Amino acid sequence: MEINRNNINELVNEFMVKPDKDYGQNFLIDPNICKRIVDSIDINEGEKILEVGPGLGSLTHFFIDKKCEYQGIDIDKRMIEFLEFNYKYDHISFVLNDIRKQDISSHDKIIGNLPYNITTETIVYLLINAKKCSKMVLMCQSETLSHFIDTKGKEYGPVSILIHLLGEIKSLFVVKPGSFYPSPKCNSTVFEIELNSKNNREIALETYSLCKKLFINRRKTIQNNLNAFLKDKDKTIKVLNELGIPLTSRPEEIDYNSYLKLCLLLKTI
Repeated sequence: MEINRNNINELVNEFMVKPDKDYGQNFLIDPNICKRIVDSIDINEGEKILEVGPGLGSLTHFFIDKKCEYQGIDIDKRMIEFLEFNYKYDHISFVLNDIRKQDISSHDKIIGNLPYNITTETIVYLLINAKKCSKMVLMCQSETLSHFIDTKGKEYGPVSILIHLLGEIKSLFVVKPGSFYPSPKCNSTVFEIELNSKNNREIALETYSLCKKLFINRRKTIQNNLNAFLKDKDKTIKVLNELGIPLTSRPEEIDYNSYLKLCLLLKTI
């Protein structure tokens, strides 16, 4: 069933599925945007596709004719009941669960309009647990994207480092508030993460864990933050000098490859 501006009010009233603020629900009602998002995932025949928070099936509709195995995960029982009633196809299934508790290790690609209130937490969960995934096409508030895509500056941090160590991220297009019901107070951005299977996931995750500690006091110097972790001033200075990282640098001024090298070096000493 195509979800659009003409039928959204009738659907939410008939099926009693009005968006719930607690779940951060904003339903996509622009079919052109929905198709564009689904096309961006580049589906290959036989792939297992996961959608995070399908809601009323705005994106699900465009999987009806795809030769893939689609699974939608939603925490809202009302949405699952609505979807199961309207999408009875052999290759389409739904699960009632919190995405952050779901086993997603076997999915090839992931798509979704992420709940605004748990965007970062959800992306981290996907990156850590979707071990087979080669590509994600996701949507978040435009103002939030910098936390994931920046490689320097005040918005740059452990999550961006993890993303860049696992693959490549890029913005695809902006979605205006009028494409949603209800309309949010900001623009949203669809972006993709291409995951490189050749990258070392274990080291990337270890680096991410290290960076979470080093960014706790991001306004302090890297020397102070690393020393708080190592508890050895001489070792801290030696490690940073060996990597060519200025002692007075702040965590947000150090590129993700340097953090990777730091993690690898710390494993040897």
